[in-house]
This record gives sequence, C-alpha cells and structure tokens, in this order.
Amino acid sequence: MRRLIRVVIFLALAWSAYWFIAGYGLRNALTNWFDTQQDLGWQADFSDVATSGYPVHHVTRLRNPALADPVNGTAWSADWIEFQSPAIWPGRQVLSFAETPQRLSYFDQTAIIQAADMQAALHLQPGVALLLETLALTAGPWTITQGNAAQAGGDTLALIMTQSGAPVSYDISAKIDGFTPGDDLRALMRSAATLPQAFETLEINSSVTFDKPWDRSALEQRRPQPVAIDLHLAEAKWGELRLFATGDLTVDAQGIPSGEIAVRAENWRDMIAMANAAGALPDQAVDPVTRALKFMAGLGGNPNALDLQLNFRDGFVALGPLPLGPAPRLILR
Repeated sequence: MRRLIRVVIFLALAWSAYWFIAGYGLRNALTNWFDTQQDLGWQADFSDVATSGYPVHHVTRLRNPALADPVNGTAWSADWIEFQSPAIWPGRQVLSFAETPQRLSYFDQTAIIQAADMQAALHLQPGVALLLETLALTAGPWTITQGNAAQAGGDTLALIMTQSGAPVSYDISAKIDGFTPGDDLRALMRSAATLPQAFETLEINSSVTFDKPWDRSALEQRRPQPVAIDLHLAEAKWGELRLFATGDLTVDAQGIPSGEIAVRAENWRDMIAMANAAGALPDQAVDPVTRALKFMAGLGGNPNALDLQLNFRDGFVALGPLPLGPAPRLILR
C-alpha cells in the first residue's frame, strides 16, 4: 500500500510539474508572439495575462488585447480573450471571446461586434507551422453595429471549415438562424409587405481551394486567397421568398472571379419591389422587367419560380444576357 501511495504521489508531482512547465510554455508562446508582431510594426498589446485550468486543461486569458496591422488597415480589440486546450495536447485550442463589445476596424470604418457564447474551436496539425485542420466558430445571439446603425444580427451563428484532402482545400459551411439585416436592408423589407424582419434560415455549403495553406503565416504575413470555389448550395428562406444558388468559380490573382452560378428564386416579384424601393430599378422599368421575368419564369413551367444564371466573365457579371456591371473582387484582407 505504501508503495502504491508513493507511486501515486510521484505521478501527481510529475504531472503537476508537466502542467506548470507546459502552461508556462504556452503563456510565453502567446506573449512572445505579441512581442514579435510589435517588432514587425504591428500594434500588439494586452494589459494582463493569467493561466488556470489545473489539472486537466490550460486556460490562458489575455485582458484588453489589441491587434492592428498597418499594412492592410485592419484592427481588432476586446476586453479579453481566452485560450483553452487539453493539458496533454495544446493543438486543440478553444478560443472564447468576451460577451462585451469587440471592435473590428478596416482603416476608418469600425464595426462593433457583440455575441453571446462566441467560441472558435481550432484543431491544429502538430508542427511549427500550426496548419489548420478544422475551425468551428459558433455563437448565440449576436449583433454587428456601425456608428448608431445596426448592420446585421442573428439568433445563432455556425461556421465550420474542415481541411479536405490537399492542405490548401477546405469544405466550408455557414448557417445563421434568425438572420436580421441592418437598417438599410430593413428599409427595403418594408417595401415588400409579405417579407418579415428576419430570415428564417441563411445557409451556405461550399468547397474552396486557396493559394496557400491556412497556418500561422495566415495571421503573421498575408491571408490565403481563394483560387477555386465550388458552391454546393446557398439557400435563403425569407418569408415567402426562397433563393437557391449553386455553381463553380475560379478566381485570378487580382480576385476577379470567372464561371457561372445558377440561381433559382421563388416568389421573385418581391425582389422586383425591393430593387425598385432601393432605387436600383426605376419606376418606368418595373413593368417591362416584370413582363420579361414573367415570360422567363413561364418557360420553366412555374410562374412563381425563376431560374437564372449569373455569368462571370472578364471582370464583369451578367444575369443571363443582361449585364449587371463589374464583378466583385474576392479578396480576403
């Protein structure tokens, strides 16, 4: 019995020593990373760091973290951020964010993010590069505001990014329940009496290939950029309005997409009312456009459903044969 007690005491002391050494290493890795970013010209600050979680976890909390990259004009700050991982393997990190306002800036534009139970679970591949295998970002009720205007909000948020085969390829899905657009789009909603204030569902499933892996260099140097997008399905349910999209795009080094996206709209007349209210469709064009789209919908056999194709070519986008203008640039800042 005494021998067993000695063994237990030895194992407890050995584990405690390992926990404190590993915790000290994790804490130093975080603080040294901030120091390195300062040497590279970033603003990288925090006011205090604390470690807890003994005996089975390491929990490191940074208070008042602030990061700003002067090269691309992005900045983020919060009251605190917490890093939690199993003591046996730090490559399974869970980041917990403060429920108090977080500030995300791009040059002179600042958005205020507030979310309940916001967490990011990271599974990293062993090695110095810390290659991302899986990212799962989840949150309860959340809002984004800019100035005094609401930009967006939702009841839940779930974003999952999982490596698929090659190190540069990921399956990406996103789902928002109760998505509520901001004040500007809510003004458009009021133009269509049948549309409620919030989406029932907003969901996207896709596969994306990037030009470089998502590893530590994605934060320290530049973000990986998409080069191929396979949109399996994008779906929005908004009252009686249903939107579905699927297709494939390639993206060049300037972020210009090429390819086709098939779009199906049910109860499409509400879209015309919204475009008219937004000023994108003049009053005198409403009737001709309605007749044209009604004819196209009739070809499909269902007058309430419209099947169209977005064509991306040479830096421009067209809806079927109708040019819409320059294509958006798909660049991750």
